[in-house]
Amino acid sequence: MSESPAPETPAQEPPAPPLSRRTALRYGVLGAGAAVTAGLLGAAPAGAAAPALVHRGRPELTHGIQLGDPRADGAVVWARADRPARMVVEVSSRPDFRDARRVRGPLLTPETDGTGRLRLRGLRPGSHVHVRVTATDPDGRLASAPVTGGFRTVGRRDIRFLWSGDVAGQGFGINPDLGGMPIYRAMARREPDFFLHSGDTVYADGPLVEALTLPDGRVYRNLVTPEKQKVAETLAEFRGQYAYNLLDEGVRAFAAQVPQIVQWDDHEVTNNWWPGEVLTDARYTERRVDVLAARAHRAFHEWQPIRPSEAVDGRIYRKISYGPDLDVFVIDMRPYREPNSAGTSGYERVLGDRQARWLAHGLDRSRATWKIVASDMPIGVVVPDGEVIEGVANDRPGAPNGREAELAWVLREIHRARVRNVVWLTADVHYTAAHHYAPERASFRDFSPFWEFVSGPLHAGAFGPNRLDPTFGPRVEFVNAPPNAATSPMDGFQHFGEVNIDAGSGDLRVDLRDIDGRSLWSTTLRPEGRR
Repeated sequence: MSESPAPETPAQEPPAPPLSRRTALRYGVLGAGAAVTAGLLGAAPAGAAAPALVHRGRPELTHGIQLGDPRADGAVVWARADRPARMVVEVSSRPDFRDARRVRGPLLTPETDGTGRLRLRGLRPGSHVHVRVTATDPDGRLASAPVTGGFRTVGRRDIRFLWSGDVAGQGFGINPDLGGMPIYRAMARREPDFFLHSGDTVYADGPLVEALTLPDGRVYRNLVTPEKQKVAETLAEFRGQYAYNLLDEGVRAFAAQVPQIVQWDDHEVTNNWWPGEVLTDARYTERRVDVLAARAHRAFHEWQPIRPSEAVDGRIYRKISYGPDLDVFVIDMRPYREPNSAGTSGYERVLGDRQARWLAHGLDRSRATWKIVASDMPIGVVVPDGEVIEGVANDRPGAPNGREAELAWVLREIHRARVRNVVWLTADVHYTAAHHYAPERASFRDFSPFWEFVSGPLHAGAFGPNRLDPTFGPRVEFVNAPPNAATSPMDGFQHFGEVNIDAGSGDLRVDLRDIDGRSLWSTTLRPEGRR
């Protein structure tokens, strides 16, 4: 490596605040997604949203549980209560919990919108773990009904994981006619070890209406909450985006059984944003993107099964080691980017210097057979933002310019360090594709060939395919995209990807799957040198 990375000091996660009488009183008016529009479905489904007022009796876990960031000895467990309560997690190797170990978790208070998370540690590698979560009142006398889930810890065995992105975008939300968001049930049937969510986990800038008329006259019906009726600007509105997705029964069931590795992209804040931007969108009264991003960042970390203290910068980017055959490098192309531009200047940042060094050096140091780079945007796909460029590729041949130059530096560094078996996974563009990059086809040639696989959307309007920029020599090996832009989930074109790693041979197989889980295309990659 030509440059040493700056020392990385993980941010410390603040302790749960003490529970006071004032806190308890404040909690009485807390409730993300407190009401569901009744005109569509009549009464709100049981457990669908947090109550607006504290009721007498036992606490309630309002949005199920979520699992996240798996490790060899455990995972993160997330929950939310409807009032001040203590999170308690029981862990067992048996579904009847006869040998359960009880772990005392954090206080769930209004400061975090009633959410909390606990990292389970010390579990046996390669085992199936059953978890049971309850919330107890401050006196410990009353407990909520339990919510159960489970996962497999990392071990020396075959690995299966899924990835995709883009949820509830382009006006397409939870549709009762479709059974909600049906792709989550298809993904659950694949029984993955974990799910890599590649960003656009919510559409904070995408309001929903109860009935959306499609171009052919059909009507798409949405479940709607107050927070989904306008663009998100307040902290409560950003929180409500995550509460909304968890109203879907399939999403909750999936989240309780499959640990997620989550990252964000733009729609968690607003479309195509960059730091320092001031919006001109008339829908917003708060137009300073930095203010919106701070609120969105807080809501993201409150409502996702991720611990900021485990990210390098206290935000998103981090490495998840999943046994000897797999390291996952989760990157973040949002908070360190320079403004969207034509991409013609000599060097522009999308990762930022520190993250770019962390990625290149981390890939070099990794001893896992396969190194997955989980990217919230593709490398060679042209993603425009009006007259300028939103993505990495600048849609021009020739030497790398703009953000391409920063990615070229990363690719050159790992090439010169002879790093093998690097695969890029992404979403963002709302179709699925397989791209192979090779220096013999490229303008810039100082890199090793690699694959980039694209999936999505999970449940949003489908688009594409976009043009490819020739700088890094991409070739389309497969693509599945709709004939028309913003195609409804009612017409399919929703996708997820699947990766299987064989523990014996080290082979990595990729399947690009449709809304029902059918494989549309697959390929098997064989490791070079098992490094």
